[in-house]
Amino acid sequence: MLIVEFINQMRDKGMQFGDAIVEASRIRLRPVIMTAFCAVMGSVPLILAHGPGSASRQALGVVIFSGVSLATLFTLFIVPSVYNLMARRTSSPNAIANELAAMTSPSEAL
Repeated sequence: MLIVEFINQMRDKGMQFGDAIVEASRIRLRPVIMTAFCAVMGSVPLILAHGPGSASRQALGVVIFSGVSLATLFTLFIVPSVYNLMARRTSSPNAIANELAAMTSPSEAL
């Protein structure tokens, strides 16, 4: 969801729609990958466990590993793509607030 927030912030600053998607995705790529990598590597000992009760730990490790991996792919590819499809014909999230602020002169604000 932070990718969508970054896209909206960039659109509010006046960046073009497609450029905002690419730039926000580029900015968030490293934190998403680092977080996913840490979570996936944390599940490896569960997957490699052996001994009493290891079957339940292995199952838990596989679920964490596959779930985080799938969620990372969704975050990096699906979320920006769906945002591109759904928000293409919309204006900047703060467009109306920016227009109202521009219409109000500093003397009227007092």
